[in-house]
Order: sequence, then C-alpha cells, then structure tokens
Amino acid sequence: MDPEIYRKQSSLRHSAIPEALTEISGRLLHRVRYVRDTNESGPGLLGHSYALETGIETLAHYEAWADTYDKEISEELGYAQPVRCAAALSAVVSNQNGTTAGRVLDVGCGTGLSGLALKQAGFTNLDGCDFSAPMLDRAAATGIYQQLFEADLNEGLDVPDETYDAVAAVGVFSFGHIQPSALREMLRVVRLNGPVVIGLNDHYWDLGTFQSEVDAIETDGVATLVFREHGDHLPGADIQGWVVVLAKAGD
Repeated sequence: MDPEIYRKQSSLRHSAIPEALTEISGRLLHRVRYVRDTNESGPGLLGHSYALETGIETLAHYEAWADTYDKEISEELGYAQPVRCAAALSAVVSNQNGTTAGRVLDVGCGTGLSGLALKQAGFTNLDGCDFSAPMLDRAAATGIYQQLFEADLNEGLDVPDETYDAVAAVGVFSFGHIQPSALREMLRVVRLNGPVVIGLNDHYWDLGTFQSEVDAIETDGVATLVFREHGDHLPGADIQGWVVVLAKAGD
C-alpha cells in the first residue's frame, strides 16, 4: 500500500513554483527555462546537475528528470553509492551492536534507489523526504517507505530531535543541492550515538566545504567520523566518490 505523503508548507513547495518563478530575475528565469527545455529533450541529464545553483533550478531540474532518472543513473551509469552507503551503514550499526530494525530517514530519497538498497541491506523501517514532489511520487510507488514528506534540508526538518535511529543521505550534497551545514540538522534528528551515512561525488568533495564542515562538527563535539571510504560513484560516467559515516555524540 502506498504510504501517505505529508506535504510540508514552504515558500518553495512544488505547488508554488509558478508563482515563485514570476518573482525571480530575468537571468535566473532564463536559466530555469533552459534547464526545463533541456531536460524535456531526452536523456543525458546528469551533466546539468552540476550546473545547478539555486533551489528553484534544482526543483525544475528534478521535476523534469523524475521519469527518466532511474534509467539514466542506475541502469545506464551503474549508480554505486546506494549500495555502498547501505553496506557502510550496516557495518557501523553492527559494530555498535545495534539492529537494522531501527527507524531510518532516507534524506533526499529521490525515486527510492537509496531506499531499495537500504531495504536489501536489512533496513525495512524507512521514512523518506525530498525537495521534489515528482521524485516523491516515484518513491511512493516502490512501496518501501512508511512515510514520505517534502523537505528542504537547507531550511531545516520539521521533525523532533532524536526521532530516528539512523539517517542516510545518498547523493544529496552537491552543487545547488543540500549545503554542508545541513549535516547538523541530520544529526539533530538522529538518536544519541546514532549514525548518519553520506555518499557524495568527487566533484563536490574536492570543493572542500563538506570536509570543512565535518572537521568543525568533530571539533564541536557533535559527532565523530567513524567510516570513510573512496570508491565508485557513477562508474558508467567514470565518476568516483566518498562514503562517510558520522556517529552522533552520546551522553
């Protein structure tokens, strides 16, 4: 049975996009139209992801990409990060003498590729959130999520502290996507000592802002880096990336 999808009120929620577009500058409007027009032309949309700069551009891009995302990213390019992140999370949970039965939030769940990998690794109590309503529609069709809701991580999560046993963020830290500061919001909603697994590509990793935020989080005593591994991200596009796991500080 499809899960109930909770729609978070936001100035950038999907239903408000047309109104929001009328308020932005002519330059930005041109860029958004370019993204939409290019996306509608067919496959090969991965490259445009690295040119995104704003939330509105990101919404427009993924709205148009939702129907072909799985085919391009998973079937054609062999997206490796979902399986790698699920395996890393499973290993950390096992080392903590925990269980995969805990409640997991799949941040930026997209069409559900990351959720499917988590389920295959034994995590079956899954919630998901994403910035894009069409992506959430595709995720709902997988039938693996208990709840799905819209969220802009850069604005925060409408979720109480320590709600989840673990958090996964696969491929969401990138240009025009979630900013490194959102790591602290993910750590807020996970239980004490709970793990947060992140998968990101080399392009964004090499920028240095994500690494700097991880260093700051450790310095502040918020969490500890317990796993870091370099490997395949999108092997079909010759892109590699990192999987890291942070464990939230305990009492």
